[in-house]
Amino acid sequence: MADSILQKTSKRILLQLMGILYNIGIYGLGLSLRIASLFSAKAKLWVSGRKNLYAEIPNTEGKQVIWFHCASLGEFDQGLPLMEKLKQQDTSLFILVTFFSPSGMQHYHKRNHTADFVMYLPLDTKSNARKFFTYFQPTKAFFVKYEFWSNFIFEAKKNNVLLYNVSGIFRPNHRYFKWYGGYFRKTLKAFEWFFVQNRASLELLKSIGIVNVSISGDSRFDRVLDNKKQVVENEIIASFKGNEALFVIGSSWPEDEKILIPFLKNYAGKTLIAPHNIDENHIQNIVNQLPNAVRYSKLKKNEIVSSNILILDTIGQLSNAYSYGSFAYIGGGFSGSLHNILEPAVFGLPVIFGPKH
Repeated sequence: MADSILQKTSKRILLQLMGILYNIGIYGLGLSLRIASLFSAKAKLWVSGRKNLYAEIPNTEGKQVIWFHCASLGEFDQGLPLMEKLKQQDTSLFILVTFFSPSGMQHYHKRNHTADFVMYLPLDTKSNARKFFTYFQPTKAFFVKYEFWSNFIFEAKKNNVLLYNVSGIFRPNHRYFKWYGGYFRKTLKAFEWFFVQNRASLELLKSIGIVNVSISGDSRFDRVLDNKKQVVENEIIASFKGNEALFVIGSSWPEDEKILIPFLKNYAGKTLIAPHNIDENHIQNIVNQLPNAVRYSKLKKNEIVSSNILILDTIGQLSNAYSYGSFAYIGGGFSGSLHNILEPAVFGLPVIFGPKH
């Protein structure tokens, strides 16, 4: 009996300690990003995007708000099929989307979407969570794939918000499955249901006592299948390709280009390069190494291109460009940030990528 009481007391103290450490860590995260913003453009966007966060938000009074949280653009793509389905069922719903990463905020508008309002997720402090729920009062919340912010989740539970995980993915090295993970397991146990991508995730959740889980697969499959049905003709790429096979290099990073550019200098076939980063310095660096390449932004419809290399230096055309391809290389596999290989695969393209995936 005494041992049981001691175990319960120890467990409670550990949970409280982890909660304190978590909140200290959150403030530390905010401080470190502010310091990093002095040197990093991405961190600067993260900080500046959260200034005056509530200055221009819409009035949602009297509306049923459904909240989707997405870490970045990839998770947004996974959430889109469900957002669209909900809107089809009830057009009066107000779809609110939050992003943690600047990458999502910078590029979400290049997707066809049904979100009514998109904003940065405030830093996960208790006061920020209370303010968020006081203003928006969502009835349901969907956390896409992962990134579970404890203070927002606990505040959602206090406000009787139904919590769901969509296209969830869990791995043994995640903190929920560690000896110190009790606080984080408590976060997960606030959810109504988990819709996970695979059986491994289901079994991991069951191993910590979470049985409200089912396998639904990865909603990115739904997304790319929809994209395939809605392909828009691109006259510039069609004219460049002609009747030849087209090698599409999608979302390349410098690590990929270091390998690919020497090959392209001796490759006679048609190639389309769509770099992940399209800032002028990066594009010019590619042009300097491939002086015969032409830039997409400089071409007009039906213009005859003598070069066999086209650089896609704009955003929004890549998913359609794969429909013209014969085979593809997808970037990020040498930097640990592999991009979406489903986008070319849905068109039947053989796909090449690096070892870090």
